Amino acid sequence: MPKVLLINGSPHPQGCTFVALDEVRKTLEQEGIETELLHVGHRAVRGCVACGFCNANGRCVFDDDPVNEAARLFEEADGLIVGSPVYYGSPNGTVLAFLDRLFYSTSFSKHMKIGAGVVSCRRGGNTASFDVLNKYFTISGMPLASSTYWNQIHGCTPEQARKDLEGLRTMRNLGRNMAFLIRAVAAQKEKEGLPLEEHKEFTSFMDVKE
Repeated sequence: MPKVLLINGSPHPQGCTFVALDEVRKTLEQEGIETELLHVGHRAVRGCVACGFCNANGRCVFDDDPVNEAARLFEEADGLIVGSPVYYGSPNGTVLAFLDRLFYSTSFSKHMKIGAGVVSCRRGGNTASFDVLNKYFTISGMPLASSTYWNQIHGCTPEQARKDLEGLRTMRNLGRNMAFLIRAVAAQKEKEGLPLEEHKEFTSFMDVKE
């Protein structure tokens, strides 16, 4: 059965971000997609220290937080959804540290896994945060699942977020679209395989003289 890993980057396990992610999760399961929700926003996640340990060992050197746990689940999943509240017009610091290390320390191919960012906010900063999350997917060859609006929900409390009917609708449409894309990729992979990935060229312009 296809599977999607959902990451809750909010410090609140049942907050506004959870409301959005849970709406997507329920829709995915209605579509026959298995889901797993991992809460990381309350954990002490340190940033990458560029030590190079992962290059030689295939995992992050810090094994006391959820990055290596998430890496195992991510490798097994067909899709990844990352949810974050908006802090000063950006995803919160825990989510950014988590994603930096998750994507950099994992050597398995993420090519054609489906990705989606989800953000929650009181009022503003949502599209800027959404853009930051999407960059992790697009640099990794992961197609983005879209919806009928940007993947966001509004409210200061979970109760308010549940009153954002447009936001909830957006999450349900996101779930259906992601399920469709996962099935489409699986069908094409079985029929003709995945698209070719090229990795040889690495432009650095070290030969340029000023």
